[in-house]
Amino acid sequence: MDRPDRMGPARRGRSVAETEPDAESGSVEGHLRWRQIHPLGWVLIAWAVGGIVGRVMGTSYLIGRMRWWMWVANIIGIVMCVRYTWLHRLRIAIEAVSRLSRQIAWRLSWLVFFISLFNVITRYGNDYVSQDILIGEFSSLAWMVFGLTFLLGVNYGVMVGVNPRVDFWWTHFDEKRKAWLDFVLHITLLFPFTIMSIRILWGYAGISLGRKRSGVWPSGWKVWETWEQSTDAGGLPVGPIKAMILVGFILWASQVVAQVIKEGFILIDKRELAGLDEVPEIELRVE
Repeated sequence: MDRPDRMGPARRGRSVAETEPDAESGSVEGHLRWRQIHPLGWVLIAWAVGGIVGRVMGTSYLIGRMRWWMWVANIIGIVMCVRYTWLHRLRIAIEAVSRLSRQIAWRLSWLVFFISLFNVITRYGNDYVSQDILIGEFSSLAWMVFGLTFLLGVNYGVMVGVNPRVDFWWTHFDEKRKAWLDFVLHITLLFPFTIMSIRILWGYAGISLGRKRSGVWPSGWKVWETWEQSTDAGGLPVGPIKAMILVGFILWASQVVAQVIKEGFILIDKRELAGLDEVPEIELRVE
């Protein structure tokens, strides 16, 4: 029924059916809301469900024997996948560490050059002096610094994507297809590999630094005396560089997490949170 308006022409009143919310539009909004959850959140939810099932079934695998802090980390991760700000800040923090380690690795590469140059000079100049010029120590230092350069630089390499590609069609993929491929491979292959390596290297690093197999650390403040020694004559202790392998894998795993976060943002059309413009362009290698 039309009713007159004092300020203008008559307006038609709305029926009750017109004032009710549109069920179809509400379902569409709900569907879009679910699609806006970061893909990593669905992975963490699936992991939590698998952990509950594994605990009920009494499996001996890790998924059924997760400790309390694993559950807390999983819940926090799910919440962060809904709150993009936290996830975005986590990615920025991890990539800041990767950039710092890249700067350290770059300086160490120059140190490797000068140590190797010193080794060459002393190798041929040792005949003109009455004693060795720390040949064994500098030879050990050269390969240790070289190994440390790689361990501190691998996470930056993952961040800029310098890893060789085995698929010749990669350059023809669009951005979302690349993100899907990397997201799946990082979640199913690379991240489990780094976590498995960290679990293995945890005890290995401790033993290299002097911890006994019984789990007891030696007493005293002269810790360098308990480090694993080199088998080469005059070589430096190899305990610290072996322990740095664990640090390198931790940095590697953390950068894989940052990559998964970045790829997930691309998949849900949040490109501004992926930080693609912050990563320098690296020439793609197809091998």
